[in-house]
Amino acid sequence: MRRWHAEHHRADRVGWLRAAVLGANDGIVSIAGLVVGVAASGAGPGTVLTSGIAGVVAGAMSMAAGEYVSVQSQADTERADIAKETRELAEDADSELAELTHIYVKRGLSEALAHDVAIQLTAHDALGSHARDELGITETLRARPLQAALASAAAFVAGAVLPIGAVVLAPAAHVAPVAMGTTLVSLLGSGALAAWTGGAPVTRGAVRVAFWGALAMGAAALVGSQFHVQG
Repeated sequence: MRRWHAEHHRADRVGWLRAAVLGANDGIVSIAGLVVGVAASGAGPGTVLTSGIAGVVAGAMSMAAGEYVSVQSQADTERADIAKETRELAEDADSELAELTHIYVKRGLSEALAHDVAIQLTAHDALGSHARDELGITETLRARPLQAALASAAAFVAGAVLPIGAVVLAPAAHVAPVAMGTTLVSLLGSGALAAWTGGAPVTRGAVRVAFWGALAMGAAALVGSQFHVQG
């Protein structure tokens, strides 16, 4: 018999990683777009910086609230499905056993083996077996609203630091181009990091994120240039 060996997978990162990647990219892109748009309007560095900081606060809160509400809805649905499955197991265990058997038959087991597997898994953990194999709910991929909210908000602030830093350090006459350049480099880095963390092609992830970021900043600069603000 071959010895069991531990394997390292990335699926357990899905919940917080998705929220963190979304938060970081949104922090970089939205705040960069904001400061570039305001700078393109002719506003002074102080106004640009104030706008950027206000955007960071509002954006982080918005990301946290949005993630929490969205993932909480998923968690509520999961709880409702598990409660329904608990009732069905209590009221009609035979039908639930047949249902589990049918699931395993569809996955390639013979009728007899599927029935034996269903009996043994039901004896071990009936609700867990149905949650996993019928509903697709596992502990690894289960919705975690607070984790998603915190990851998204923290990542948003971390991403927003980059364009804000560019505004602080750039010469007053070159805030927009410096912010755009810094943001594009940052997006390439964040896209590459997210792809690497998730096991995806690094170059493709970096270019994809940078492309949409450049598009957003270009649109913001175009809109801002239509206004002429002094000071």
